[in-house]
Amino acid sequence: MYTPEAFAERRPAALYGLMRAHPLATVVIAHPAQGLVANLLPWLVDEEQGLLRGHVARGNPLWQLVGEGHDALSLFQGPQAYVSPSLYPSKTEHGRVVPTWNYAVVQAHGRLRAVTDRDWLLALVNRLTDGHEAERARPWRVDDAPPDYLDGMLRAIVGLEFRIERLEGKFKLSQNRDERDRDGVLRGLAGSALGDLMAAGAARDEA
Repeated sequence: MYTPEAFAERRPAALYGLMRAHPLATVVIAHPAQGLVANLLPWLVDEEQGLLRGHVARGNPLWQLVGEGHDALSLFQGPQAYVSPSLYPSKTEHGRVVPTWNYAVVQAHGRLRAVTDRDWLLALVNRLTDGHEAERARPWRVDDAPPDYLDGMLRAIVGLEFRIERLEGKFKLSQNRDERDRDGVLRGLAGSALGDLMAAGAARDEA
């Protein structure tokens, strides 16, 4: 990934934070016969073990392509927004400004393997469900489903485990502009997810 130094994000807390906040990743493998194969997959992020865990439908050929320890790439897209030159105070002074796009992205490089063990799958779907249901007033639980129905659903999926070997982060948040222009973009994007991310970065820099 092309990453000018001004936009490079290397702090593990920031990288894993984006991955947890935006767990639906594009998973890409390069298969010798089929070429590039890409799928969307919501991951359970385990920072302590450096693992991503998820599952796909048994009918999805991805799990049959990966074998044991296949090289793969998971792309996590965070908040993004168009940036108009009109947000820069410098526009009114000299006009030498153009549009751009601000965004935050993490690329996880690693190895992917398929898992068919029922207990592994059950533990995974419980953790995924509990995490995503936690903020609901009446969270749904896996064991709310009838046991025979749940058994059928578990047979219909295959687990995937992604061992992270390297993380790359690019947070393009107007760091290449002067302070006045950055403040202009921050005001223009106030209240958006990207604006919140920029504000958090500005607060960190001032601390």
